[in-house]
Amino acid sequence: MPEKIIVIDLETQKGFQDVGRDKYHRLKISVAGVYSYQKDQYLAIEEKDMMTLEPIIKDADLIVGFNIIGFDLPVLAPYLFSSIDNLPTLDLLAEIEKVLGHRVTLDSVAEATLKRSKTGSGKDAIELFKQGRMEELKRYCLNDVELTKEIYEYGLKHGKVFFRSNRDFRVHEIPVTWKGVKQTKPAEQNFPTSLF
Repeated sequence: MPEKIIVIDLETQKGFQDVGRDKYHRLKISVAGVYSYQKDQYLAIEEKDMMTLEPIIKDADLIVGFNIIGFDLPVLAPYLFSSIDNLPTLDLLAEIEKVLGHRVTLDSVAEATLKRSKTGSGKDAIELFKQGRMEELKRYCLNDVELTKEIYEYGLKHGKVFFRSNRDFRVHEIPVTWKGVKQTKPAEQNFPTSLF
């Protein structure tokens, strides 16, 4: 495992229903959550401090996230001086989708793999931002970072993760080969209109 690995998750100020389909630049970041393996540290960064995130991203050997290629990085792009196109990323959702042929939610994977759940939804996070409840928003975002980190670690250790299907409500195994994977772009970019 490279030393300089970070796990990242973003929350936004608005949803696609507010700004229009695929207008990632207009969603605006409310909070970015980051875990640094090198420092063994969690950080929650508000939009006003977003300039502190770029050096962390540029210094990373690998950026791990769940749907970061399809969502987080396009939302983050306007805040960075450098391009998102060549960042060394491992998108757990993209890897899972390659195996299953369909998308799954972070919650369905966390619940089946870790026996833990998300503490809310993207819509809840937008509402927390609108109400100025920034500490709750940071906790929510960092909980997603922690879940993503633990799913990543589980997959590295066991070569598989699990998800609960919303079709048959059963738990299914997903074989994964995350160790040493560095992807810069997915084979096809199918950006979602919303994950909320």
